[in-house]
Amino acid sequence: MSQLPVVRSYWRYVILFIGFTFLYAPMLFLVIYSFNSSKLVTVWAGWSVEWYFELFKDKELHQAIGRSLTIAFTAAIVAVILGLMAAIVLVRMGKFKGENGFAFMITAPLVMPDVITGLSLLLLFVALGELIGFPAQRGMLTIWLAHVTFCTAYVAVVISARLREMDKSIEEAALDLGASPLKVFFTITLPMILPALLAGFMLAFTLSLDDVVISGFVSGPGSTTLPMWIFSSVKLGVSPKINALASIILLVVGIAGFIAWWLIAKKEKQNWKDLQRSKHA
Repeated sequence: MSQLPVVRSYWRYVILFIGFTFLYAPMLFLVIYSFNSSKLVTVWAGWSVEWYFELFKDKELHQAIGRSLTIAFTAAIVAVILGLMAAIVLVRMGKFKGENGFAFMITAPLVMPDVITGLSLLLLFVALGELIGFPAQRGMLTIWLAHVTFCTAYVAVVISARLREMDKSIEEAALDLGASPLKVFFTITLPMILPALLAGFMLAFTLSLDDVVISGFVSGPGSTTLPMWIFSSVKLGVSPKINALASIILLVVGIAGFIAWWLIAKKEKQNWKDLQRSKHA
């Protein structure tokens, strides 16, 4: 039986280099052109940091950043709590009537187009406003509710995968020794799934901070988020100021992603050591 030819090692590096170039070369050019002194992003006129100083003078931009960070942070926290509850129901509560329907409703926002989700939420908020008077108007609250809605689905999937991989023998041993289910959850289960919680938080924070379609449907006057501000600015022509802002975002996201990766890797390594120690005890 003939075997498939093995790709030589240097070809692997070439393919890897092409892939990373395709992904990260546009970001590299964006960072370089953020230091362009020209007002035209396509014309290089020398090195300058004036566009970074221009960012600090734009009060409208500061307000948009504040709104986006506030919505993203609070939406991610609530999404982690709701996603954790949904994951526990799906994985640990056993079979129950309507389980398939519940699982479908949790995962539906993952495959639903943003346009459909945004339009549905807009119609919901309008109907609720006419029926019970809440929300009275669209703004930061409606954007936050919309972000919690679709972020919860992503967090639930991440935590569910982690719960299914867990070794339940440790929890069962703690229950056999007399620990209450609540104590087992807070002292054993929660620390073991902490990397998944951090990953879910980072994912929800990023999705919320990045969203522009759904936010555009459910926003109102005076509730412009950072992606909406960038989108409206780009329609009038790309400014080097946008490049400077994107470069700062790349730097912050890169640092935050590295810290989150380090914490998750450290926790996973500690969990693996604890598991090995418990098996040999």
